[in-house]
Amino acid sequence: MKTNFVPSLIIGIAVIITAFILGSSFKNRNVKQDTISVTGLGSKDFMSDEIRWGGSFDASAMDAKDAYNIILQDKEKVKAFFQSKGFKNGEFSFGGVNFSKSYRTVTSRDSEGVEKSEEIFDGYKATQSISFTARKNPDLMRKIETVMDKTAELINSGVQFEPGTPQYTYSDLASLKHNLIEAGAKDAMQRAEKIVNTADGSLGKLKDASMGVFQITAKGSTDEDSYGGNFDTSSKAKSARITVRLTYNLD
Repeated sequence: MKTNFVPSLIIGIAVIITAFILGSSFKNRNVKQDTISVTGLGSKDFMSDEIRWGGSFDASAMDAKDAYNIILQDKEKVKAFFQSKGFKNGEFSFGGVNFSKSYRTVTSRDSEGVEKSEEIFDGYKATQSISFTARKNPDLMRKIETVMDKTAELINSGVQFEPGTPQYTYSDLASLKHNLIEAGAKDAMQRAEKIVNTADGSLGKLKDASMGVFQITAKGSTDEDSYGGNFDTSSKAKSARITVRLTYNLD
């Protein structure tokens, strides 16, 4: 009898524990959720108030000294061109002169008809850059934008000018970001209140808050948000947005 009693006791205890666990699980499943999490959006369209733009020009010669003398002459032509468009000396700057060696590939065949290629020195290439920057200066900004499409005129003076791509930025990103966070948090709170009020509930204290990645894209862009954030510099008209996630206790 003692031998059968111990296993029966163990089985009985196991049945009671299992019933208690299942009952607790069923009970907890029906307990109402005590928090609510809502995501809000803060967004704003704005215009860039900074621009950076420039270009480069080069000259070639078999001797480095000759290439340098040519680039100095071209620099004066470039300077005179932009001054003729209304720019003052302090509104643009030249970079240093860089040199590189040029090579050309010559292909030939030997007496047996085998093709061979050879790299032959083709002289020195001197390159210099010019850059323009406008910060919170609408007049200078418009002047830069106007001249960007007119640099082809330099070809008539013998200068091989290659314009760059303008970069548009904003001078007060910190304030913009703070305003968007505030707007996103307000939007999330209003969403939470509407949801809870619709269900005849009551919103309690804030339990947790987090925000997404700051996104700046071209205005009207359909690009998806990037995990690391977007920071468009190619467009003057931009849109900025950020998401804020709030978790509230329910009373």
